[in-house]
Amino acid sequence: MAWPNIFHRGTLFSRFSHHHVVVFLLTFFSYSLLHASRKTFSNVKVSISKQWTPSAFNKSINLPVEIWSSNHLFPSAEEATLFLGTLDTIFLFSYAVGLFISGIVGDRLNLRWVLSFGMCSSALVVFVFGTVTEWLHFYNKGLYCCLWIVNGLLQSTGWPCVVAVMGNWFGKAGRGVVFGLWSACASVGNILGACLASSVLQYGYEYAFLVTAAVQFAGGIIIFFGLLVSPEEIGLPGIEAEENFEEDSHRPLISDAENEDEYEPNYSIQEGSTITQVKAISFYQACCLPGVIPYSLAYACLKLVNYSFFFWLPFYLSNNFGWKEAEADKLSIWYDVGGIIGGTLQGFISDVLQKRAPVLALSLLLAIGSLVGYSRFFIGGPSNMISSAISADLGRQELIQGSSEALATVTGIVDGTGSIGAAVGQYLVSLIQDNLGWIWVFYFFILMTSCTILFISPLIVRETCYLMQRRQAHVLSE
Repeated sequence: MAWPNIFHRGTLFSRFSHHHVVVFLLTFFSYSLLHASRKTFSNVKVSISKQWTPSAFNKSINLPVEIWSSNHLFPSAEEATLFLGTLDTIFLFSYAVGLFISGIVGDRLNLRWVLSFGMCSSALVVFVFGTVTEWLHFYNKGLYCCLWIVNGLLQSTGWPCVVAVMGNWFGKAGRGVVFGLWSACASVGNILGACLASSVLQYGYEYAFLVTAAVQFAGGIIIFFGLLVSPEEIGLPGIEAEENFEEDSHRPLISDAENEDEYEPNYSIQEGSTITQVKAISFYQACCLPGVIPYSLAYACLKLVNYSFFFWLPFYLSNNFGWKEAEADKLSIWYDVGGIIGGTLQGFISDVLQKRAPVLALSLLLAIGSLVGYSRFFIGGPSNMISSAISADLGRQELIQGSSEALATVTGIVDGTGSIGAAVGQYLVSLIQDNLGWIWVFYFFILMTSCTILFISPLIVRETCYLMQRRQAHVLSE
């Protein structure tokens, strides 16, 4: 099999300038900081639960329980924990809705402005939620719910914007490898959030929120002044101009054409080369792009499984096998490591094949066989590919003539649909586990993984047939 020109003689990295490196790092750490604030909330839940109940300091202060309870939310730690779980659900649903909105906004406004605003505003909300309320000893369930809904909406500006910026700078050749490495940003954010929270938690959970919010706010300022949205901003050629020199550059990785040699778009956002200003496509047009709906539905099922492992794995190991909490947490770190390795390796293979769906199919089939074990490599890899590299492919396919004004919208649709699946999944997992046990939870994961393959099966068949035809043509030419 002939390898793409991008992998010959180190071409992949030699074509990148220092601007590409800066964009890679800025978008990487901007989303890492957003994820760090989510991880901080997860890490300080025990401290918050204690503070929200009257037993927190009543042992050392000689006050009647009734007077002490008037300044607290819940009579017991169990009710506080239940409310914290409710906040998680509220956040996931508001985040999912926000992704659809943020994608549309990102394609109509400057991506740098939207990302910077989201990071700084989210930092302020986190600061008020965790620090100001504790300093003022003001505890109110309604306020907490409203703040966390707003935080979910603001945090949703991150992913569509950073994927769109990365799509502007890195072409489809080698995109699987680049985005595979880059999609580790969420895992790095989890580790960063845990480190920041643990470093100051001894002084009070409010300082964990303070430090995280301060670092995120500073990151938003750096993004506003330092991020270049596209190469054209500094006079460099766009990726479309570079890809014109690559072999087979006019055939997208994602195509809805039955015969790719006779590919003809059925509508165009830009009509002719005389139009100088590109308009953002509508939400309906973005949904109609080939591959968007199948991959969105597939990602809803896959993100459900992925997030369920993320949230429930330590609890499952402790509850089912008697592992110590520290040991379960350490093993859960390897869940992120497996996703990084899987996403990078599978992205590289998809670049070599110049097709994504067959690689996803093989990995997911292997995941079904290993779900009774520890399968982040096979689950996390496809999840990272769909949310990053494939979203960028979908937003830059030939049907819209490479317009960057579809990238954020398409990314928002894919990740928003996935987040809805993840939010619903957290409730279903707890429901199934309580009524049927953990073995049925894993049967449920197998069903959802199978549905992922089912939703993209037409793409799998078409791209596999194309690979076979290309192979036969190559053999005949020799």
